[in-house]
Amino acid sequence: MGIQSAPSRSPIAFVVPTMSPALRPTTARPPVENQPPPPPVGLRWRSSTWFIVSTVGMGIFTDMVLYCLIVPVLPFMLQDRIHLPDDQIQSQVSNLLAVYAAASVISSPITGLLADKWGTRQLPFLLGLSALLIATFLLALGQTVLALVVARALQGLSAAVVWVVGLALLVETVGSDRMGAVIGSIYSLMTVGGLISPVLGGILYRKTGYTGVFGVSIAIVIMDLIMRLLVIERKVALQHEQQSVSKLQYGHDRPSPETAPFPSNDTNENTPLLGQRRPAGDPRYRLSSKHTSKKSFLARHVPILVLLPHPRMLTSLLVGFIQALLFGTFDSTLPVAAKETYGFNSLRAGLLFLALGTFDLFIGPLAGWAADRFSPRAVAVVGYAWLAPVLTLFRLLAVPSNDAGVDTSREIALFCLLLSLCGIGIAIVNAPSLVEAGLIVDAYHRANPELFGERGPYAQLYGLNGMIWNLGLAVGPLVAGALKTWLGFGNMLAVMAALCAGTAVLAFVFMGRKGDDEVFEEAGDA
Repeated sequence: MGIQSAPSRSPIAFVVPTMSPALRPTTARPPVENQPPPPPVGLRWRSSTWFIVSTVGMGIFTDMVLYCLIVPVLPFMLQDRIHLPDDQIQSQVSNLLAVYAAASVISSPITGLLADKWGTRQLPFLLGLSALLIATFLLALGQTVLALVVARALQGLSAAVVWVVGLALLVETVGSDRMGAVIGSIYSLMTVGGLISPVLGGILYRKTGYTGVFGVSIAIVIMDLIMRLLVIERKVALQHEQQSVSKLQYGHDRPSPETAPFPSNDTNENTPLLGQRRPAGDPRYRLSSKHTSKKSFLARHVPILVLLPHPRMLTSLLVGFIQALLFGTFDSTLPVAAKETYGFNSLRAGLLFLALGTFDLFIGPLAGWAADRFSPRAVAVVGYAWLAPVLTLFRLLAVPSNDAGVDTSREIALFCLLLSLCGIGIAIVNAPSLVEAGLIVDAYHRANPELFGERGPYAQLYGLNGMIWNLGLAVGPLVAGALKTWLGFGNMLAVMAALCAGTAVLAFVFMGRKGDDEVFEEAGDA
């Protein structure tokens, strides 16, 4: 009975409450100053796929609207504000358009190189918009040709940043296998901006003068700025999510590698792409030691050049170049041909671009989806094979007589119909170039992470693609103008048809099929 008595335990029971606080067992709690910062307000929707895609789309829309909004106003600015002689206005307008293209060509690869080296996409995205805002103020207030030249150069720089950084941000958000549908939708949004802004610019200038034109421009830039400031990159969102999980499970924000949780396999549109484990690279995409050793200066600093000899890469760049060449061809020759052939004024000639671009609103997203679902190769072949006969048919249009009273409505209707059919083909070939190049880079990035780094050379890729595309946009008017003068409008388009047919053949031969794993064989190993 004595063994069961409690008095022998009672002193111990009274000691525990009177223990020194220093000796009392406590749970480990980090100091207040080491607590992780609270997550940003609206973290989920600000890092969501729909918001990031919308922001990039808004940036490209803004760039296109401000580019086209100013174009119909430039001749009046040069005449009324800067007081240039009439015989110099056309040449100066052409020079200002060329400055924009040249600035984009030069800055695209540089932007891609710097964007891959920086730790953030948002910073260069904001810097590009800053350049656009400065350009808008220069156009609104500039009193010299030099001020307008600087403004157009800044617009070209901003366009390069939007395309390069924006597309790199998109591929990190949605993945290479979904870029086709996204790019198709982005191009459609760009088409909307390109179609409505010249008309809007002309109306605003006529009704309100420069105040309305540049007031609307600045308002659009401010809306774009707000969206870019709100965007949270996926990798930043991932850091906040990991800190929240770690704090709940371990009581601190930095678990050790041994106890850190593996990423969940449950993904949705808000799951950060960069937070998932990348699939192991296909060994057939493994580059030789001469590349992975990084002994080449260019391979160390511009690793995208290692893939440039790849036949699929070269073909994808060619597909984009020919598409831009067609854009430049119609931009430079369509108004003049309509005036010479049918006596159109500037308004009626401008309305022809509605026939050329309207189908892009519907066909672009569908063609992008098809590039994801089937293959960029199939879409490129169909698009360029479609364009070849349609462009050739322009040669069959009868040239109206110059006699007064001759009814040309039938020829004009056929002309608009052919333009619409061309618009379908151009919309189809919007996405294949970027999607194909992205798939190639993604495959080699997974197989060679030590060469391309954690984020991969995606900004470099889109910088290279942007340079080639803008080069086609600049070369197109020069080549088309010379051919039109030499051969005529119909025969010039027949030459373009031959280029499209050749591009379709090259795309069929060299671009990858669905699920195709081509092995890279470096050109010029000798």
